[in-house]
This record gives sequence, C-alpha cells and structure tokens, in this order.
Amino acid sequence: MLGVVGVGLLGVGSRLVGSDPAVAARLPSWWPAAGRGSVLVDRAGLARLRGETWWTPVVMAAATVLTVLFVRWALAQLHSGRVRPLALPSPGATVHPRTLAEALSARVAQLPGVARCRARVLPRGGSRLDVGLRVWLEPGTSPDAVLPGLSALAAEAERAAAPRTSRTRIRLSGTSHRTVHVR
Repeated sequence: MLGVVGVGLLGVGSRLVGSDPAVAARLPSWWPAAGRGSVLVDRAGLARLRGETWWTPVVMAAATVLTVLFVRWALAQLHSGRVRPLALPSPGATVHPRTLAEALSARVAQLPGVARCRARVLPRGGSRLDVGLRVWLEPGTSPDAVLPGLSALAAEAERAAAPRTSRTRIRLSGTSHRTVHVR
C-alpha cells in the first residue's frame, strides 16, 4: 500500500516539476509536456466536482477507509506478535517455541568443545519450523569434532516437532585465546 501511494506521489510530483520551464528544457522529448503554471485540477474543474452530489461522500469515504487502513497497518507493526504454543502429537500437549529453544540451547552447550550456544525456534506457516543454532566453540576445538553431536541434536529436535517439518541452520564461531591483561 505504501509503495502504491509512493509511486503515485512520485508521478504527480514529477508532472508538476515538469511544468517549470527550466526543468522542462532538460526533460527527454517523450516526456509529456505541461504548460506553464499548469495544475492537476484547475479551479473551475474543482468547483464543478464539488457541485456534484456524489463528490463529498466519496471523498469522505475514501479518506476514512484510507485512514482506517493506515492505522490498522501501523498497529500491526507495533504488535509484538505473541508466538502461540506448538501442538505436539499427544492430545492436548503443547510447547512454547522459546522453551524448546532454551532446552535445545542447554543440550548443545553440554556437548564437549562447545563454549556456549544460543538457539532460536520460529514457527513458519502451519507445518514448518525454522531452528537456528549459534554455537561458539572452545579455543582449539575443530568444527569436525562438534558437528556429529550437533547433527544428532538437530535430528532429535526434528523428531520432537514430529508433525512439523524442521529446517535447522547452524552457525559456528570460535572463541579467542585472549589472555587477561593487567595494568
């Protein structure tokens, strides 16, 4: 909606700017020429429109509808979007995505060679989960040593979200060997 309004305003503005003789001389030959001092709607045309019985109600209705749509859009942007619990295969059993992420993060942090982990579980659509694992390795640990354990935990998380399909992305980082400097 904002894009359509922006394109419309851009078109109207470029038409009005093109009416200036200094700008009109620089425009390409295919550009529609506007006369000097031209306006979008002249006073006589606007007065004729205001004289019509349908003009005022249509303008008021359009302004009201656009205002309601913009307010609804703005409120939707402010709404935090509370994540609903995920239904599990057992009847009546649910789990919150944040709880699942915390459990997964704790399990990954227990793997040998892992310094810490941050997990994120995002429900996408009705039957898909996006799982993101950000894993920091201890100094001197190679990713090859940790990947089998991470793969096993990712497969376990996919089985736990059974009716849903899951896509897991793992990002590995190493922690530095920095020593503490004392002054």
